[in-house]
Amino acid sequence: MKIDLFDFELPEELIAQTPLPNRDASRLMVLNKKTGEIRHETFRNIISYLCEGDCLVLNDTRVMPARLYGEKTDTGANIEVLLLKQLEGDRWETLVKPAKRVKVGTEITFGDGRLKAVCVDTLEHGGRVLEFSYQGIFYEVLEQLGEMPLPPYIKEKLEDPERYQTVYAREVGSAAAPTAGLHFTKPLLDDIRAKGVHIAFITLHVGLGTFRPVSVENIEEHDMHAEFYQMPEETAQLLNEVRQQGGRIIAVGTTSTRTLETIATRHNGKFVAESGWTDIFIYPGYEFKGIDGLVTNFHLPKSTLIMLVSALAGRENILHAYHVAVKERYRFFSFGDAMLII
Repeated sequence: MKIDLFDFELPEELIAQTPLPNRDASRLMVLNKKTGEIRHETFRNIISYLCEGDCLVLNDTRVMPARLYGEKTDTGANIEVLLLKQLEGDRWETLVKPAKRVKVGTEITFGDGRLKAVCVDTLEHGGRVLEFSYQGIFYEVLEQLGEMPLPPYIKEKLEDPERYQTVYAREVGSAAAPTAGLHFTKPLLDDIRAKGVHIAFITLHVGLGTFRPVSVENIEEHDMHAEFYQMPEETAQLLNEVRQQGGRIIAVGTTSTRTLETIATRHNGKFVAESGWTDIFIYPGYEFKGIDGLVTNFHLPKSTLIMLVSALAGRENILHAYHVAVKERYRFFSFGDAMLII
């Protein structure tokens, strides 16, 4: 399957640079995955498409201030570090810029020495394993020295860092936000619960796998980067009950989708409490075992994310919907508008 099958024209001015004042004021495109029919809504009206007995599954990961600016201790050269995932103890998989200046043994210091790191390994994709040393608690030091790692296509400064967190974020560990969830407010979630719709939480710490560009012509040859996920017992029980009673399981975001599909695939369509690493790559031809619908943002051309939504709704339906979205001036990517696929 060729990567060019997932290309489309996207005017740069449609890439949203800042969040809207009100989270749930985003636009919502509702796409019928069977017929391709499209409706245009405001996000807060998503509640009218949810039925009593359905279950929304939210990713409660919290974005770390994962971007650090330091300097090499020997030369003073500036080094930028993006934390991707904790390996063990104080060792982290990272991306560094400029990578050619960071070899095994390179020492980097941050914040006048409050945080130090030494490179202990190099990785295939160009990443580096850094081992950190510090006084106190790592995440508290990170809160003082780190910056929110906004995607590179966002050029504007984010005035309120909490707008790059969901209102239900609690499990620290992501290098990027699960952006489909940014549209929800606490009052909207309360209204959804009041309608009899269940809300369940999983955790997937978003790392490089979600955003790494596909660099191969045949998408089947693309290797996904593994990301850590966790499903608690209460979520597993609830999802199995919803399924038994005929309710729909609607994932909020591709990260929730990948977690649910990983677990359902491993357990013959059932959900169990577990944690682990997933490198699942979903593209057309995949048979969904865990979800019935999806809330998602509008994604990059040729990305693994547009391949995932194409697997759920059909490539032609998705490309037509994206053509309509461009024509109707929907806002794209992290701070952009949303799509509901049901």
